[in-house]
Amino acid sequence: MNSIATQYLGLELSGPVIMGSSGLTSTLRHIVEAEEAGAGAVVLKSVFEEQILHEASRLDRYSDYPEAGDYVRRYVSEHALAQYLDLIREARDRCAIPVIASIHCVHPGEWVSFARSIEQAGASAIELNIFVLPTDAGLPSEQIERAYFDIAAQVREVVSVPLAVKLGAGFTNPLRIVRGLYARGIQGVVLFNRFYPADIDIDRLTVRAGNLYSHRSELSGALRWAALVSGSEPGIDVAVSTGVHQGEDVVKAMLAGASAVEIASAVYERGLGVIAEMNRFVGSWMERHAFLAARDFVGRMNARNIPDPELYERTQFMKYYSCHE
Repeated sequence: MNSIATQYLGLELSGPVIMGSSGLTSTLRHIVEAEEAGAGAVVLKSVFEEQILHEASRLDRYSDYPEAGDYVRRYVSEHALAQYLDLIREARDRCAIPVIASIHCVHPGEWVSFARSIEQAGASAIELNIFVLPTDAGLPSEQIERAYFDIAAQVREVVSVPLAVKLGAGFTNPLRIVRGLYARGIQGVVLFNRFYPADIDIDRLTVRAGNLYSHRSELSGALRWAALVSGSEPGIDVAVSTGVHQGEDVVKAMLAGASAVEIASAVYERGLGVIAEMNRFVGSWMERHAFLAARDFVGRMNARNIPDPELYERTQFMKYYSCHE
């Protein structure tokens, strides 16, 4: 009999569908419901460096004393982080599935020391949600990349639990980033981070949020890079996080080289039942193709294992259209 169980970051998952970092993983009740629905693991809603520091700075403005300002900043940070640590402990006590903590950080430095507290609270792994928005035209790309490497290296120094980095899709050379992270002891990468979508209201002339949910059309980019990363850096685990809405998408991601997928939009739109639907599809697909375990097909169609890896490197439509006249 086949099994949809998989390994990701050295963790044993009962299935490949991970409930991704979102409001759906912000409370113990939500986490328990995700486990009951068939999630192989959960990534907790990110604790945001920027949000905590902003709140501390906002309160600090009401104080005329530097010592009081230091106290306020320390209190706000410690209070927010204590709540997060409590959630990790409660989730680990209540649930059997791996509980992956998520830190959204933009600067190396003192912040990464909190990762040690996360480990001590019992997190199965940590996902570093790093993003440096390149809005400064004078900032060299090497310096931006260095920020990612520095954060990853500093966190790796203070914890022993598995680490993954959630990447955006906008790097000049994603394979270089992945290789650099792997060299610094990172065990996995999540492809890709979906950032706040900006839109413009042409009647009110205001900037507003665009579509908050992903679409299946976004999967293709993640498949390409999952296949390329898996083929070039087989030692690092891959999770696909963008555009996964159906069981077929899960299978595609795993064939491309992903050990697991992270979903959120699909659950927001269709409910937790979508996790069981995806798991059933993966199991029935494996049975049809005589695969007994996930390891038998994960990466089977990555850039290293297919006869023509250039299919993943193609960027123009010329050849496609010339063959479909």
